[in-house]
Amino acid sequence: MKPLENMNLTGQFLIAMPAMQDPFFSKTVTFICTHNEDGAMGVVLNRPMQITLDHLFNQINISCEHPAIGDIPVFFGGPVQTERGFVLHTPSVEYNSTLQITPAIALTTSKDILESTAQNTGPEKLFISLGYAGWSAGQLEEEMSHNAWLSVSISDTKALYDLIFNLPFDEKLSMAMRLMGVNFATLSDVAGHA
Repeated sequence: MKPLENMNLTGQFLIAMPAMQDPFFSKTVTFICTHNEDGAMGVVLNRPMQITLDHLFNQINISCEHPAIGDIPVFFGGPVQTERGFVLHTPSVEYNSTLQITPAIALTTSKDILESTAQNTGPEKLFISLGYAGWSAGQLEEEMSHNAWLSVSISDTKALYDLIFNLPFDEKLSMAMRLMGVNFATLSDVAGHA
């Protein structure tokens, strides 16, 4: 087993354990966008906000030429920089601020991706959130050592796309658990070590 201080969870999912008391993260699935010696950054996938993409476009003065996307929900990506957009998407053109996370998933934080989406020239699949989840250097490793999170690596592109883009938000936690072969209801909220 790899020591916690050498782990890299970039491109993996975190599942909050039942004992997670932080209301921002209780029962969440978070996609990790970067994880290195400086810390980690991810986007929570199953916390919808009370706004849609159409509402967001109106707030940031983008005219939408593609009305079918107006009802797409915007998600709470985490408690850091909640006024800023973080868009997970399938690779397409590179936008002003794009980070390629895996061969199948990229993250863009610049407004140009929303503008191209409004013009129906955006990526094939996208997940839009406001805010992100951030961990300082060593913080995520510490939380992992206290069994606050389970990590899930998914190599199958269809399962990856289902979990990020396709499933309803209220099915993402159970899907992530199934991919691990674990039933959330059977997990103890008290961690132990053998």
